[in-house]
Amino acid sequence: MPLIKDGRIVEDRFVRLDEEGPLPDVVPVLVPAERFLGNQAEYLAAKVPLGVLWPNNKRVSELEPYLGRLALIALHFPAFKDGRAYSQARILRERYKYKGELRATGDILQDQFLFLLRAGFNSFEVKKDADAAAFAEAAHRYSIFYQPTGDGRTTALRERLRRFHANKTSASVPDKEHAS
Repeated sequence: MPLIKDGRIVEDRFVRLDEEGPLPDVVPVLVPAERFLGNQAEYLAAKVPLGVLWPNNKRVSELEPYLGRLALIALHFPAFKDGRAYSQARILRERYKYKGELRATGDILQDQFLFLLRAGFNSFEVKKDADAAAFAEAAHRYSIFYQPTGDGRTTALRERLRRFHANKTSASVPDKEHAS
């Protein structure tokens, strides 16, 4: 499955672990939520980048104590019409200020790419290589947004306010020639 991260296809450096088996000591790992929660001490002590595959029916507040240690949180969409992972992403980005990789996995469609970005996702497991081109197009189609969201981009209102204050500040600085 191709991985799109920060707008381009990349190789997934995380090894996805199943429910059992040893923890590798040299490669980044992506651990299922139940396995992680069942033995946090082992994973938190590991010297490798750590990721957790989080289902959409669990509260992300359970991850709060570990957010500083997690390099990746993969949120799962079991069906394209199940949007709970959007809410999880926004909560992680906005309430908990999570700065690591936030990955969308599961049943995601090309039509959802822009909304996934706006919710705060920065990587996506897609079903086919052709989705990468669709992603790039969706990511650059719009440059101005009205709603504040988890991706951190400036909204149209904030941009207008910034320009207004910049103009107001520059207008209040006296011109040297006319200051006397």
